[in-house]
Amino acid sequence: MAEAQQALQRLSLYFASATTRQGVLARRILGSEAADDTDVARRLVQQTLTQASNDGNGAGAVVPTVWRIHELLDLGCGVDHPDCGRILADLLALQGKPGAFSQGCSRTRHAHRVCEHFISGFFSPAPPEQRLAPVMLPNGKVFRAEPAARFAVSCLALRAALRGKLDTRASVERHFVSLLQLSEQWADWNGYFAGDAIVAGIHALASAGKLRAEVPTRLAGLITAQQKADGTWPNADLFATLEALLALGTAEAHAAVKRAIPSLLSRQRLDGSFGTTAQQERALVALRALIWAEQEN
Repeated sequence: MAEAQQALQRLSLYFASATTRQGVLARRILGSEAADDTDVARRLVQQTLTQASNDGNGAGAVVPTVWRIHELLDLGCGVDHPDCGRILADLLALQGKPGAFSQGCSRTRHAHRVCEHFISGFFSPAPPEQRLAPVMLPNGKVFRAEPAARFAVSCLALRAALRGKLDTRASVERHFVSLLQLSEQWADWNGYFAGDAIVAGIHALASAGKLRAEVPTRLAGLITAQQKADGTWPNADLFATLEALLALGTAEAHAAVKRAIPSLLSRQRLDGSFGTTAQQERALVALRALIWAEQEN
């Protein structure tokens, strides 16, 4: 597709001189690494570790801290690094604390099996008396409803824990199993869970390396079943959904990404970006989606 190749060229120029994590990763994906990218990555790791040590404790402060783990792992800072290990330990300390999505029970929550009688292991992004929403995730998706915001942040944290090789921890395992149980409800995108929350949950599950072969296929089917004729999804952010499909990596996910490409291309600006929200992160998601869509699965 000529339009896709043009979009990739724009993205290549967009990221050509970016001294950011996204720039380093994009050039790596494109096979056009700069001579100083190793030094840039090393400097970014040090900056990220410094920022992590200065992160606050207010509502919403957990999101940057969780994202630091993803950034460090992307840049090659392993979990054996003492400071990365410390951040992961701080993350684990948030599990089961007051304010976690799984805590509390009401008639509605109990009926939907989303209370503490059925699920556990979720991370608390803020005490229950502190309002978290609206909160923006690094991919630019904003969660405005309080329960969905707490659920989505916990899913982002679970992804970090799984990437950090903490999947054998009992508390992490409980979160993972709870999400698997909840996924049985996700065929209905107009029910208790809206599409964006479902996508966040699926992305977290896709981060686990121990899923039985049929599970990623089932999860991809939950997304593809909701895809509209124009390739987008109702009540779900395009870039967040593409991220989840990329993480699943199944044939069904690949086909869905290909169907979404025309809609993605229509959003690209002349400078290669896709708007002003989470500009580089969304451009990186688009780059990965475009490259995968061009490949045979």
